[in-house]
Amino acid sequence: MAEAKNSIQEAAAIAAADKRKLRWQDAGLALRHRNFQLFFSGQLISLIGTWMQTVAQSWLVYRLTGSGLLLGSVGFASQIPVFLVAPIGGITADRMNRQRVVIATQTISMVLAFILAALTLTHTVQVWHIFVLAASLGVVNAFDIPGRQAFLVDMVGKEDLMNAIALNSSMFNGARVIGPAVAGVLVARLGEGWCFFANGVSYIAVIVGLLLMNVHSPARAIGASPFEHVVEGFRFVNDTAPIRALLMLLGVVSATGMPYVVLMPIFADEILHKGGQGLASLIGSHDLGAVRLGILMGAAGVGALLGALTLAVRTGVKGLARWVAACCAGFGVSLILFSASRSFWLSVALLLPVGYFIMLQMASSNTLIQVMVPDALRGRVMAVYSMMFMGLAPLGSLMGGALADRLGAPLTVAMGGLASVAGAVWFGMHLPKIRIEARKLILAQQMAGGEPAEEIRSPLARE
Repeated sequence: MAEAKNSIQEAAAIAAADKRKLRWQDAGLALRHRNFQLFFSGQLISLIGTWMQTVAQSWLVYRLTGSGLLLGSVGFASQIPVFLVAPIGGITADRMNRQRVVIATQTISMVLAFILAALTLTHTVQVWHIFVLAASLGVVNAFDIPGRQAFLVDMVGKEDLMNAIALNSSMFNGARVIGPAVAGVLVARLGEGWCFFANGVSYIAVIVGLLLMNVHSPARAIGASPFEHVVEGFRFVNDTAPIRALLMLLGVVSATGMPYVVLMPIFADEILHKGGQGLASLIGSHDLGAVRLGILMGAAGVGALLGALTLAVRTGVKGLARWVAACCAGFGVSLILFSASRSFWLSVALLLPVGYFIMLQMASSNTLIQVMVPDALRGRVMAVYSMMFMGLAPLGSLMGGALADRLGAPLTVAMGGLASVAGAVWFGMHLPKIRIEARKLILAQQMAGGEPAEEIRSPLARE
């Protein structure tokens, strides 16, 4: 009897181990596609450079001005074009070859990085230069984000789309871990200009990868006028309750919670000024603020990477909307706790859940939206996604910078966390109403591309 019981337990343990092994194998499904392999490797290198530039640019503005308002204003200038121009970027992704669109945007981004590097290394950079270049990059991103998001389905197909989104987020946040850490050291030792130069060089990897791809990404049929196409995309989002609710929640978090990123130099230099001395001594740097900034940004990146990996091991979207609500609430609570901390290393620890929850919310929302939207509208809907997540961020950055100058950065961040918690409660209350419509939308899109898989039959159902 005891032997039979032990055999059953051993069999159960082996089955559980096999299941875990399969889940980790499923985490890399999208990488079986050669095109996505090229995209993944090139983007990983490029995004490390992008995060280096993001941190170095924030520190450069703060070093030149010492103003929280101007920090927020640069964030506004870099992202408001996404809000204004993304609809045009969306119809471009739906009407043109997406591969060529992404190659063009990456090439222009490389040129802008080299210009900023040249200005900084020659010691001629001024704040207005940073504003102009940040705004120019924002216009490029208005075309790049919807084009790149819509391009994922061209590379891997609908079958592996969810995994591709998760791996794309993992790549983004893997770079977010490495980039700020390298930038903190490089800024402290050599200055901001070399971070901008490294970013320019890093674009070469992704451009080469894109050129080596052999992907079927034809120009789409052009029927109605561009204006009618833009209206069609907005109408679809407005008339589709699940997508509308997901995007509204993203907009709330983007406008109220995400400004903590642009205020991070203030935390690094003024509020958490008693930490990081040991690490600064280890790398031989006297610029403690830049080192602390790199550590803080890197901590949020570690959390975000873990969040993306959590999504990558999932094989279905069942219960994902409940994750969205829970992660939004977790993000808000973590921000409130971070704002109250005056210990540097405690703040570093609190940024881990901040990064984890916001990335899991963003990637889960992206996944749900992409599996509900028809391919003909994918670019335009992802443009609205870009507007809500990145386009509203500049308004939040500007408001956050102004509030930080008046109320202080900690209170400003705490208010953003409270707003995020309120948004999560609102979404949770509306979830039962939108679950049935979401299920119908996903089934319709799966039937359009073949028989729906069993694991996605009830995308928003209770687990």
